[in-house]
Parts: sequence; C-alpha cells; structure tokens
Amino acid sequence: GIGMGMTAPVSITAFPDEGGSLQQKVKVSLRIPSQFQANPPCPSDESIKIEERQGMTIYSTQFGGYAKETDYVNYAAKLKSALGSEAAYRKDFYFCNGYDPPMKPYGRRNEVWFVKE
Repeated sequence: GIGMGMTAPVSITAFPDEGGSLQQKVKVSLRIPSQFQANPPCPSDESIKIEERQGMTIYSTQFGGYAKETDYVNYAAKLKSALGSEAAYRKDFYFCNGYDPPMKPYGRRNEVWFVKE
C-alpha cells in the first residue's frame, strides 16, 4: 500500500544454458529506496519476496540502447571473452541491469555483471 516509485537499476538474474541463451527462469530485482530499507513494507502478493543482496565484487560491461535479451547474451559473451580463462566468476548466473525508464529515448545505460568468486 506504499508507493515507492521507480528505482535503478532494475536487475534481472539470468541463468544461461549450455549455448549461452537464457533459460526461461529469470528473477527480477528492484532496489528498495533508502528510506524504506530499515523497515520495508510487507508485500501483499506472496510471489514477491524481500531479499537482502550481500555485497559483491563484479566484472562489468556497459552498453547503450533499448536492451533486449539478445543484447544481454551478446554482451555477456563479450565480457566472458575479455576476461579469458584467468578470471574466477560465477558461471551459473549473471545480472542484466537497466538504469533508465522506458520512455527515455537517448543516452540509455545497460550493464552485464559477472560476480567474482
């Protein structure tokens, strides 16, 4: 019952399959604004969960435009290639992040994050 407005980034946890495409299983995460973090409102929909994301170190790449699934998959592949075999990071998931509202036509920011092990 409390309006919190849009937060950024909107983060989608992607679970790649063997070929690099995304499985149908995704998890969308929204940041709770600072003023609500100590005591967040209780969701009225049981499919919505409040989780605390622990601090992490990430490898990241940024790109512009209206991001689609294929863009995130392609940039994840580029980031994987740039990191090579020396970097240790989680291979079972990665984060796809968007920072802009849908009506922003220019200067859009998107990122792919790999979590360092």
